[in-house]
Amino acid sequence: MTYIETLGSNAKAAEAAIASAPTALKNNALAAISKALAAKTQLIIEANANDLKAAAENGMSESMQDRLRLDEKRIAAMAKGVDEIIALNDPVGNIMDGYIRPNGLQIVKTRVPLGVIGIIFESRPNVTVDAAALCLKAGNAVILKGGKEAINSNICLCNIMREAIADAGLPSDVIQLVEQTSRVAAAELMKQNDYLDVLIPRGGAGLIKAVVNQATVPVIETGTGNCHVYVDDSADLEMAEDIVYNGKTSRPSVCNAVESLLVHSGAAEKFLPMIAERFKSHNVTIYGCERTKAILGESVLTATDEEYAKEFLDYIISVKVVDSVDEAIAHIRRFTTHHSECIVTRSLENSRKFQREVDAAAVYVNASTRFTDGGEFGLGAEIGISTQKLHARGPMGLNELTTIKYLINGEGQIR
Repeated sequence: MTYIETLGSNAKAAEAAIASAPTALKNNALAAISKALAAKTQLIIEANANDLKAAAENGMSESMQDRLRLDEKRIAAMAKGVDEIIALNDPVGNIMDGYIRPNGLQIVKTRVPLGVIGIIFESRPNVTVDAAALCLKAGNAVILKGGKEAINSNICLCNIMREAIADAGLPSDVIQLVEQTSRVAAAELMKQNDYLDVLIPRGGAGLIKAVVNQATVPVIETGTGNCHVYVDDSADLEMAEDIVYNGKTSRPSVCNAVESLLVHSGAAEKFLPMIAERFKSHNVTIYGCERTKAILGESVLTATDEEYAKEFLDYIISVKVVDSVDEAIAHIRRFTTHHSECIVTRSLENSRKFQREVDAAAVYVNASTRFTDGGEFGLGAEIGISTQKLHARGPMGLNELTTIKYLINGEGQIR
């Protein structure tokens, strides 16, 4: 049995215990995780420092180093996130529907855990805790495969969580980490149909494409975010400036950050200089169409389809001037990753048209795309943002980590 198969076998052995665990036991285990994270903050920071040192030596960008970095505040936020999951309703066992057939069969539709979940993700070590805690609360065992850039942080975090849940009375193998950082290990995990019930990739376009193309295990796609804001000719331009600035600069390395700006030609002459001036505080690089360059000058780089299609995850944005809401929608349809899209407008007609015709998991009117987040939607921590249309779409909270089971009770009926 290979290393990956051993992890799978261990997870399957732990699956029954966590699937049948009462809510109180799961919450006690989560409380133990939260307490342990707080108590071992310095240990986590020391492990993370080793990852940050390697990242700097390997030339990782500042924005990506920010995704990797853990400090007291972020560790406290992780612990708080676990506490918030405790407060959420346990979906396992919920009755979704029930009815009696003409032949007397009583049929009840209930929520049950997915089983064993594999999660492959990149540099953000907070995902390690969020994912493990959500899977546990929803009654699942989980195998985590993080990126090599966060390996020391992830090993530390997983060891802390495994010890905590064991002390609370659950098998430690409810949470496991793939400690091998090779692509071979990841590729093998993608094919563990005998052990994994579902695989969730969380990261950039390359990772998600690799998992979708290689996996034989069923996959829930969490999406890259080529998120657009369209500023309509009727828009409140000060509002638009705040929305675009927040969407691009508040945390450029996350999937709900704005990557592309579309501006109606009727607003472009006034709005583009406003947002360009605001962007100077973060030295945002602008790629633009010829009309954008004519307004803003030589500082604007020429945008091609490559830039319009790219998730930059950095202080970079693509800009295009359009002549109508229809042209904006057509551009978004061409380049969207179906994550989050926004229109800033005073026109009720255009706002309804935009929300009706744009195909994305979250479509905003007059609000930042940065709200596409489980916590901001009131769902608690989330495993990722699903951009597919099967089973789960948008922020994936506890309900999306369960499936359904039909319970049928009869009195000897035969067909």
